[in-house]
Amino acid sequence: MRASDRAYATLLDEIQSGVLRPGAVLGEVEQAARLGVSRTPLREALGRLGADGLVAQQSPRVTVVTAIEPDDIREIFEVRRALEESAARLAAERGDAAIFAELARDFARVDLADGDHDGADARDEYYALIARFDESLDSAVANDYLTAALRTVRTHLVRVRRLARDNPGRLAASVAEHRLIASAIAARDADLAAHATHVHLHNALTNILESLDASAGSATGAGSPAHDPVAQPVDAPRP
Repeated sequence: MRASDRAYATLLDEIQSGVLRPGAVLGEVEQAARLGVSRTPLREALGRLGADGLVAQQSPRVTVVTAIEPDDIREIFEVRRALEESAARLAAERGDAAIFAELARDFARVDLADGDHDGADARDEYYALIARFDESLDSAVANDYLTAALRTVRTHLVRVRRLARDNPGRLAASVAEHRLIASAIAARDADLAAHATHVHLHNALTNILESLDASAGSATGAGSPAHDPVAQPVDAPRP
C-alpha cells in the first residue's frame, strides 16, 4: 500500500470513528510524524479527505476536520433518499432475487440482545449485515455512477451514526425496515422497495436529529474539552 493510501485510510477511520472529532486540527508536521509518512503523501491523503468533504484547509499547513451540523445531515439525507430509493427500484428490477431473499432471512434472525452485556457484539454483526446488504444492492444496480455517489454519501453516514446515541428501539425498528426492503427486492416489487426505503430513511433521520438534540441539551454547561494528544478542536467550516 502506498504511503498516501495508508495515511488516508488511517485518517478516514479516525474521522469516522470519532477519534478525530469535528473541529480537530490536523497540523501537517505533527500528522506526518504521527503517521510515519513524509509530508508529500500526507498532503495527498488530506487532499482526498478534502474532496470527500471530511476536512477543510484553514491555512497552508493546517487542516481541520469539518463539523456536521443538523442542516448538513438533512442535506446528506436528501441526497441519500434520492439515491437509495432509485437503487432499491433498480435492484428489484435487475438483482438476483435469491440473494435478497437470503438477506431478508438474515435480517429476520438478527437478535440485538445477543452477545456481550450491552449488545455491542450483536450491533457489530448487524452493521456488518447492513454492509453486505449495501454491497449486494450496489452489485444489483450495476450502475457505476450511482454506486460511486452512494459511496460518498455512506462515507459521511458513518460519522453521523457515531455522533448519534444508540437507541435500542430504533435499532430494532431498523432491522425490520431492512428486512422489508430486502423482501420487496426479492419479490421484484420495485414500488414497495422504494417506499420501504423512503420510510426507513425518514425514521433514521428523525432519530439522528432527536439524538443530536438530546446530546446538545445534556452538554449544556459542560466545561472545556480535555487535552487531546492527537488533535485540538477549533471552530471548523461546514463540509
